[in-house]
Amino acid sequence: MTETAPQAPPARSAAGRPAPATRAPRPGGPGPRRPARLLRRGTPYLFLLVPLVLLVGLTYLPVANMVWYSFTDWDGLDKTKTYVGLDNYVDVFTQPRNVQVFKVSLYYFVASFAQMGLALYFATVLSARLRFRSMWKGILFFPYLINGVAIGLIFLDFLRPDGGLDTTLRAVGLQSLIHQWTGDPAIVNYTLASVSVWRYLGLNFVMFLGAIQSIPADIYEAAEIDGAGRWAQFRWIILPSIRPIVSLSFILAISGSLSVFEIPFIMTNGGNGSETFVIRAVKLAFNLEKVGLASAMAVVLLLVVLLVSWVQRRLVPDEGVDIA
Repeated sequence: MTETAPQAPPARSAAGRPAPATRAPRPGGPGPRRPARLLRRGTPYLFLLVPLVLLVGLTYLPVANMVWYSFTDWDGLDKTKTYVGLDNYVDVFTQPRNVQVFKVSLYYFVASFAQMGLALYFATVLSARLRFRSMWKGILFFPYLINGVAIGLIFLDFLRPDGGLDTTLRAVGLQSLIHQWTGDPAIVNYTLASVSVWRYLGLNFVMFLGAIQSIPADIYEAAEIDGAGRWAQFRWIILPSIRPIVSLSFILAISGSLSVFEIPFIMTNGGNGSETFVIRAVKLAFNLEKVGLASAMAVVLLLVVLLVSWVQRRLVPDEGVDIA
């Protein structure tokens, strides 16, 4: 009869409890966990891949092609593109018709400040509790919702000779003010800039109104207790609080004054000295077959917007506004 060897008692810890059994290592080690960890970390970048491809393919590559075209004399159809250096950029700033579009842009630039002032005034007034406040908000914002072509056609009929404006002036005895609103080169740009102010007033109004309504009501109450009037509240509370929005509106004013297209194109087709920067570029590209020169104008517009944005960042940096 064989005797079995006695089994060793289970190991115990210092406290007298049985020690936990050690697990056998998995075959293969920690290798299988690494791909899963890499996949988990890379998942957000996979979601960003599609919009990144679209951004590069639909934005950055076309811009790069436009910059290359601006250094050539390409007509838009020929397979060969002759390199001409900076000749197109010299023409942008020296040809009389090209220089004229910068002067026309000044009308819209000045009008944009009037637009910002009116939008800020209405936003300040309608931020208070007034009767029919919602109705006035809708009236001010509604023109921005209308298509630019429709607005051009509406005002083209309203401003024509013996149209709605002339009829109204005659009805109130102001027939001496009747002019060729879109046919007189002396006032055509004032007319078109006024139409643009009417259309885009709602955009600035909504931006300013949202910024003003985000100011805590406690600040107004404290200002009233200290005896601050409406003007003091506007100067020391509202303006410092909406400074980033004002800066954004300033950038939009610069870029918008150079990129005006729909209203003058529909109402005058750039005639009578109302040709804007974009209308001139479109005519150069598609009517005169000077795609290289038109691309140079587009690059100039892009550089102006970038320069204004950089200057605005330097003068008015994004910093916290403390109005306490």
